[in-house]
Amino acid sequence: MTAAVNRELNLTCAEFVEYSRSLDAIFATDIAEQLASFILGSGSRIRPRFLWWAMRACGGSDPHVTGALRIAAALELIQSCALIHDDVMDQSAVRRGRLSFHAQIALQYPAATPPHAPGPSPFAQSAAVLAGDLALCWADDLVAGVDLDSPVRTDILRIWRAMRTEMVAGQYLDLHGQTTSSRSAVQAIRTICLKTARYTVEQPLALGAALAGADGATIRALTAAGRCAGIAFQLRDDLLGVFGDPDVTGKPSGTTSAPARRRTCWP
Repeated sequence: MTAAVNRELNLTCAEFVEYSRSLDAIFATDIAEQLASFILGSGSRIRPRFLWWAMRACGGSDPHVTGALRIAAALELIQSCALIHDDVMDQSAVRRGRLSFHAQIALQYPAATPPHAPGPSPFAQSAAVLAGDLALCWADDLVAGVDLDSPVRTDILRIWRAMRTEMVAGQYLDLHGQTTSSRSAVQAIRTICLKTARYTVEQPLALGAALAGADGATIRALTAAGRCAGIAFQLRDDLLGVFGDPDVTGKPSGTTSAPARRRTCWP
């Protein structure tokens, strides 16, 4: 299944990069091609797996495969958007054991960074924000282009719209918790739920079940379990963010989830 998603991502990124080249060579080289490399380079593909197995568990069969793979690829694209933006907000130079997107841009354009300047240059950060926006555009284009029966399409678009807004809301609560130095356990769990649990586990499960035409009770049971699993994962990941070995986790240590300093994007 993971290999099939990777093939879909390769085809999708190639199409989007080719279109970007038709617009401008510099834009294609600096943003679109590097974004495609970021998307394809690594990642656990955990969201596509949750979607795929929910679809299969709910009776999805061969006619559902094409739509499932395209939406699974879209999940990886929106994840890339979240990771790139998250690294800008954290000013993190490392992601998945590699340079983060803005750090790559800064390395490519060293003259844009003033000598002895703290953190990444405004140019590199701005370029990364645009790359994250582009990943979200590509994700939306994929979902919009999936050929689905009318009732299923309505459900998929409803879940997709909710997931995007939830992700942004969680990211904002994360930032807000840092700025206000909140120590509210309730707020921390709400942030984790919106920023990680729902768009990483719960909503991919809902998308897979909806693709298979599952009834409401089945979808609610799956998503309730998914939310609990997502929260549990993030709590563990936050401990690794503080105490983990960077050589193992692929990211700097000393970061935690909101409301304190955090790293709340599933790799």
